[in-house]
Amino acid sequence: MRLTVYTDYSLRLLMYLALKEDGLATISEVASSYAISRNHLMKVAHQLGVAGYVKTVRGRRGGLRLAKPIETIRLGEIVRHTEPDMALVPCFEPIHAACAILPSCVLRGALDQARVAFLGALDGYTLQDLVQPRTRLQMLLSIPSLERKTRPRKTMSKQDG
Repeated sequence: MRLTVYTDYSLRLLMYLALKEDGLATISEVASSYAISRNHLMKVAHQLGVAGYVKTVRGRRGGLRLAKPIETIRLGEIVRHTEPDMALVPCFEPIHAACAILPSCVLRGALDQARVAFLGALDGYTLQDLVQPRTRLQMLLSIPSLERKTRPRKTMSKQDG
């Protein structure tokens, strides 16, 4: 099973927005941080906005931010939204192709059970879980941390050196 680039970008965008403590993020900023296509990310942001996960703020100081608290956004929910065709084999919906062994097929049931287990495992994680190594992720993505911004700088005294 393989998730689409669309789902990957959706999860990355949501993670970035969850890490952005001090406000809004732009599409260009996110695309640059991940080194991914700005055009693809624009489509993803639009669809996540329509789905109610992302809010857009227009204007000179505009950008994107999460529309829901991070602890309420489940990964399984996002994957179900971004991967509408979870048909692992042609006999699954929405394809529903004819198959000679369908009335006695055990494979279909096994694959469906695996799909349900996969999505169930993702349902066990929230966006908050994904961004737990917050400071490290912020550093890797060059996102300024409020904690690092507000921490007083240590000044060197004559004793230090």
